[in-house]
Amino acid sequence: MLDTVKSRVNGLDLEALGEVVEAIGADPKKALVSFNVTTSWTGQTRSETVVDGYTLGGERIARTHKIVADEPFELLGGDSAPNPQELLMAAFNACITVGYVAGAALKGIKLSSLEIRTYGQLDLRGFLGLSDEIAPGYESIDCEVRIKGDGTPEQFEEIHQNVMKTSPNYFNISRPIRVNGALRVG
Repeated sequence: MLDTVKSRVNGLDLEALGEVVEAIGADPKKALVSFNVTTSWTGQTRSETVVDGYTLGGERIARTHKIVADEPFELLGGDSAPNPQELLMAAFNACITVGYVAGAALKGIKLSSLEIRTYGQLDLRGFLGLSDEIAPGYESIDCEVRIKGDGTPEQFEEIHQNVMKTSPNYFNISRPIRVNGALRVG
């Protein structure tokens, strides 16, 4: 049991992490992961998204989660859940959190706290189609990472740079990605 405790840093099993990295290095097909969700409108500005699984290395893995979204009262919603912009930022923060925790664990750094605050401002005139001169989304977002642990400032800077380089959602938000939309009526 002592070995199990020693091989865990920040709650991550370093041996299991090493095994995953080794398996993917030996067979690149095991690196392919596909996620999907299905969202249904449930009235007013509210929607419910169902996660029913994902595919890892060609194998479908079932799991079930529900994500609810709504707009605040002032934006014609029922304020029953976070809005899509807040969920976007939450997904971004959650993704980079994994990078900071894993990066610290791999260096043997025990974290005492990690907090990420992300902020963005958009102009609703773009969304409402009131001006073609105004983007419907963010021109930029800011994020501040506050991290504490037994690492040095240099180690934390190295972890930070690695997260910015390897985080899927940092990549997705910081660069344009192609979205292929299809419409089916009826």
